[in-house]
Amino acid sequence: MSQAARVTRLLVEALAKHLPPSAATLKLIDVGGAAGAILAELRGDLDIRAVDAGMWRADENSADAVVAVDQVIDAEFLAEARRALRPGGRLIAVMAVGYPSETHVRTLEDAGYTRILVEHGADSPLPIGVLMRGEKPHETDDTLTRVRVAADVDTAEQDMATYQGRYVHLLIRQTPNKPVWAMRADEDIVWDAAAVGDVLLAFTSLPRAVSFMQPAVLSGWIEGVNKVVKFKREVIADWAERILLNPALERIAGLPLTFRPVDPNAAEQPDE
Repeated sequence: MSQAARVTRLLVEALAKHLPPSAATLKLIDVGGAAGAILAELRGDLDIRAVDAGMWRADENSADAVVAVDQVIDAEFLAEARRALRPGGRLIAVMAVGYPSETHVRTLEDAGYTRILVEHGADSPLPIGVLMRGEKPHETDDTLTRVRVAADVDTAEQDMATYQGRYVHLLIRQTPNKPVWAMRADEDIVWDAAAVGDVLLAFTSLPRAVSFMQPAVLSGWIEGVNKVVKFKREVIADWAERILLNPALERIAGLPLTFRPVDPNAAEQPDE
């Protein structure tokens, strides 16, 4: 691998850590086409569209993320990326040459982005280039409405046999309910997942799980759940338990809620 290819890979690997939460499939526009192949190796849940850097347009509010490697980040680029992003969608651009500066921050601010982050692109072992990240503002300050917008991207009740997303999220009751740093050395963590009978309640995305939880908790149907945890789809597919994916609360709220033991070691580490 050439030095330039190695630097590009390091930058794209850093970029991947900043991709936003999404539905089961994250819709991504790769401006210039340099990031897509590497991102596809790193994640199996991406719907990637590569576009020419000089003449691209996308449907409004159609992308979860716009990414770019070594592209000119000017007003025209930023305006088109912001138009293409859904509310809360994220622009992530990396450049092999340069240093993070207040100018990068102001450039994103002037283009209407929020939740801006500018830092070194990667470290190997010395800092390399620049990473710029900004989000398209949400259209409402109501957090629940924001969650529902993201949740509604995924269809309701799905079949695990045909679901192709990367992760499945479970509603977990952890005992004891403490962060890891507060645990004693002799304490064991026990996880039990919410279920109806012997059927686990599962969700294709974190927004789907949160959108289900909020009314379920307010109605008193769910009590004791203190974590939403993600597992790789293939891990859960191998379990003996049956799975109800993206259940409709109104269809199951009259049934008794149960909890089934699951192995904490089978879970994935949380994203940002």
